[in-house]
Amino acid sequence: MPNKNESAHQFAVQKSDEEWFHELGAEAYYVLREKGTERPFINHYYKLNEEGVYCCRGCETPLFMSGTKYDSGSGWPAFYAALDPAKILEKRDTTHGMIRTEVVCAHCGGHLGHVFDDGPQPTGMRYCINSASLHFVKTENKK
Repeated sequence: MPNKNESAHQFAVQKSDEEWFHELGAEAYYVLREKGTERPFINHYYKLNEEGVYCCRGCETPLFMSGTKYDSGSGWPAFYAALDPAKILEKRDTTHGMIRTEVVCAHCGGHLGHVFDDGPQPTGMRYCINSASLHFVKTENKK
């Protein structure tokens, strides 16, 4: 059964595979466009603890705030809430002999990772997101 927001969605950003590969590079293309997964614990944002916003690497849509990031022990950046639930889509994923919920960017369709219901309060959710699908924008301290 599809998730409530899995309907036929027309993505605002449309590019050819060649354009995506040229803009993203091999690793980000593999994750965002081919639904790949990067290796755990050694990815770029797993241990990052700076203040800012995590955006989609494919289209720069803001997706997660650093204040919702936590160490889930999974080896990937984890967030307990999306910045705006309308900016992500959830899709049923039955690959690899599992039933999971895939998370994609609602603007460009890029694969971000998966969401699970074993996260901390206040939401109980764990958005397990590939660093290669993200671009971090540090918040400037204003004094």
